[in-house]
Amino acid sequence: MPRLISRTATTIAALGALALGGSAIAGAATSSNSNSSSTSTSSTAQGSAATPPAGKPAGRHIGANGKQEQALDAATGAKVKAAALAKVPGATVERVETDVDHGSPYEAHLVKSDGTRLEVLVNDSFAVTAVNTMQQHP
Repeated sequence: MPRLISRTATTIAALGALALGGSAIAGAATSSNSNSSSTSTSSTAQGSAATPPAGKPAGRHIGANGKQEQALDAATGAKVKAAALAKVPGATVERVETDVDHGSPYEAHLVKSDGTRLEVLVNDSFAVTAVNTMQQHP
């Protein structure tokens, strides 16, 4: 009888571990899928994607403060784009969005003709406060 109890307890423990591991994997997959689908939905207006193609920069992200960058409405986006292009003439605007990393309310992601990627920070008066060169990702 003690042997039967021991086997039963071992079987229950093993099934519990499998169930816990399976739910953790399912939770991670669900969280990843819902995050990327909401990111790609909100970012399509500005041309970024949740999973960029090779050689393309990453799109919106969650900052250290836990806030996620958001697409700008058309009027605000146009002002941010104009400010960024005035500071870096001839560049191409990839997207404009809220800023969650630097304290500026807005940012524009630009690409210069030589392929250099820039992040232009814009304040609430639509003046450029900084131009950051973005790290190139392989």
